Formats: sequence, C-alpha cells, structure tokens
Amino acid sequence: MLGERISFRRGPMIDMPLLLGVVAILTLGLVNLYSATSVYLDDESRARLADIYVSQIYWIVVGAMLAILVAAIDYRHYERLAPVLYAGGMVSLGLVFILGRDIRGSSRWIQLGSFAFQPSEFMKIFLILMIAKFVHNDSRTEPRTLLDMAPASLLIVCPVVAVMAQPDLGTSLIYLLTALSMLAMMRIRIFSVVSLVGTGAVSLPLAWLYVMRDYQKHRITSFLNPEADKTGTGWHALQSQTAIGNGQLTGEGFMQGTQNQFGFLPEQYSDFPFAVFSEDWGFVGTVFLIGLYAFVCLWAIHIASQAKDRFGAAWPSASARLLFGTRYSTSGWPRECCRGGHHAATLFVRRVQCGHDADGPGPVNERVHA
Repeated sequence: MLGERISFRRGPMIDMPLLLGVVAILTLGLVNLYSATSVYLDDESRARLADIYVSQIYWIVVGAMLAILVAAIDYRHYERLAPVLYAGGMVSLGLVFILGRDIRGSSRWIQLGSFAFQPSEFMKIFLILMIAKFVHNDSRTEPRTLLDMAPASLLIVCPVVAVMAQPDLGTSLIYLLTALSMLAMMRIRIFSVVSLVGTGAVSLPLAWLYVMRDYQKHRITSFLNPEADKTGTGWHALQSQTAIGNGQLTGEGFMQGTQNQFGFLPEQYSDFPFAVFSEDWGFVGTVFLIGLYAFVCLWAIHIASQAKDRFGAAWPSASARLLFGTRYSTSGWPRECCRGGHHAATLFVRRVQCGHDADGPGPVNERVHA
C-alpha cells in the first residue's frame, strides 16, 4: 500500500551525459577544495580546515543516497507537497532569528548540537517547487494582470524579505531573479510588465538610500570599480583578479597558486575557490569548468522540453537558472564550485524522473506558452 501511495519507480533509466557532467563537477570541486585548504596543512591553529574535503566527501555520499531516494518517487508528488515544503522553509527561516548562530554580523545558520545547516539554501528548492506549482495550476490563456500575479508575488516576497533581514543580499536576489524568470513562462499584459519595471526603477534608489546596509553598498561599488579603494573594500576583488591572471593559459599547477599559498585570498576555500581554480589550472581549466556548468544548464532546458506538464517544465529550467545564477553572482562562480554542485545533483534527480515516466515523455511547449 505504501509503495502504491508514494509511487516508487522500478529501475529508473539514468541520463548518462548529465550524470557524467554532475560527477565531473563534484570531482573538480573536491580537487579544488583540497588545493584551497592545502595552505593550512602546516598551520596548527587552522589545521582542521585542511580536512574539510573529507567531510565534503561524506556529504556527497549522503547527497547521492538522497538523490536516489528522491528520484525513485514520482515528481508529481512534489507538486502536492510543495505548499508543505514551502511552509516548512518559511518556518526554518523564522527560526534563524531565534536559534541562528551569528557569524560576522549575520545570522544564517541554525546550530543543533554539532550539526549546523543554512535554511536559506533549502528554501531555494522549496521556492522553485512552489512557484512551479503556481505556474502549473494557472492554465488560463489570456494575459495576466498584476492582480492575477499577486499570489505569486506574495510567495516570492516573503522569503526574500526574511533572507534580506538576516542579512543576505546575494541569496535574496537569487530568490527574486529565479522566481521572476519562472513567471516569465506565463503571458503577462504589457501594461503590467511596464508597471513592474517602472516600480522597480523607482524602488532601486530608495532601497539604496534607506534599505541597504553600508557593507552591501560597498560590495556593489567594489564590484563595479575595485580600483576605487584598493586597500579597503576593493582589496579582495583585486587579489582574486590577480590570482586569475596568474593562471595565464595553463595555470601554475595543482596546489602551486601563489595567491592561495601565500594567503592573499582570505577564506579562499569558501569565498574565492574560483580564483584558486583559475590560478592552478589557468584559462584552459576555467573554460573546461564553465563549459561543464553550461552543459548541465543547457541539458536542463532539454529536460524541460520533454516534460508532460508545466510543473515538470518549470522545475528543471528554474534549477538551471539557479545553478548558473548562484555561481555567476558571487565573484565568478565561487562557493558552489568548491562545495560540489548540489544544484547540479538536483537537475540529475529531475532528469531521472522527467524523460522516463511510465506514460512516456511528451512535449509541453504548447501548454507552457499557451
């Protein structure tokens, strides 16, 4: 009975090109993490950081087992569970302000004994599922008004505001852009689009003056012009650029990057792994790495085109945008390259389910753009 209710699949077919792409990203992430933390091998005060790659291997194994379990369940059940998952995600974001651990002026992690997790990362997936459900359920063919989009706007604004308050500007922007790109699958009246663009244009200067904190402003100004404050807010960006330039064509070699080994990149294993990778492997290596991510993202569009319904099309395409946006938005694909590409694994789960349903694949283009 339980098996019938949950609809476990029998022998799901594996998309080998996507699987190989995910495995390649995971492998490069581990190799890069080992190189980034090798500088701590002889530093007794931070020696524990040299073994981070070991715990990362454990999490990859756990993630792989969870991926197999999730892939074995019919994806339509996730549509039904989307409201529950979204509500649970919002509760966990609220608990951050009660149980959160303060790190450098922001509370983003919940500590439970020796285990810590970041609710905003899980909320990325929950928000995608919830907006995908909204897109799936709204089957009208006429263009939508702003009032029609109000429920989806509320679903987006709630987690964006909660994460902004932590504060975490980068993640909140990823929420906003990913969700808005999903709503673009729907037909919206031109007047409504112009109104939204106009409201955004007016809101940006107001947010700059009254909402954004000084460190958030500094991040934007240092991104646009790091030379303006070379020894202050632009220091880290300039050092990462130097590391990337040091790599030249083929790199300085594995664990040989000078900016990394001599400590010019602060918290390089979490904040600047792309710079570490570029310095080690050069232009050739970075093109290969970015090519892998591009392949996974483009393959997700292929997956979406084979879905039988809007929910099945919205999920993988949004995951691709999340995969690309998360890496591009933070100093050139940094953190997730080192952490092992968990969003790529999400796409793999979706591929196992999408193209090989019991009823067979079918195009959804006509329904998506109806």
